[in-house]
Amino acid sequence: MAYRTDNVFAKILRGELPAHRVYEDEHSLAFMDLMPQAEGHTLVIPRYPAEDLLDLPPEHLRHTVVTAQRVAQAVKRAFAAEGIMLAQLSGAAAGQTVFHVHFHILPRSGGIDLRLHARKPAPSELLAEHARRIRAALEP
Repeated sequence: MAYRTDNVFAKILRGELPAHRVYEDEHSLAFMDLMPQAEGHTLVIPRYPAEDLLDLPPEHLRHTVVTAQRVAQAVKRAFAAEGIMLAQLSGAAAGQTVFHVHFHILPRSGGIDLRLHARKPAPSELLAEHARRIRAALEP
């Protein structure tokens, strides 16, 4: 499958669709997952147009993973998480539903189960508050 520029993440990158942005630089963008599996569920995507992990050149992968690490540290602080789960799904058979490579950052704490993914959008006000908390935790 060839990269399609009409995917939802490409539209977010171009500013055609809204997103609760957490962090961005010249290589990557982090924003709140619209249908979070946990409070603070954040996505990190490269600006490079790659369908999945196997299509992403190593230099762009490096930048994206560095952003994922930085944002994951902030998510962990912002939500007082005991741990962080980083997930990356490549291909439909692996569960990928948006075909622009992306990493899921999920704060995890004992006794709190993950919700099913892609089931129910969270209220925009809640996502905005979560994004605010993460941005505050990113500040030095």
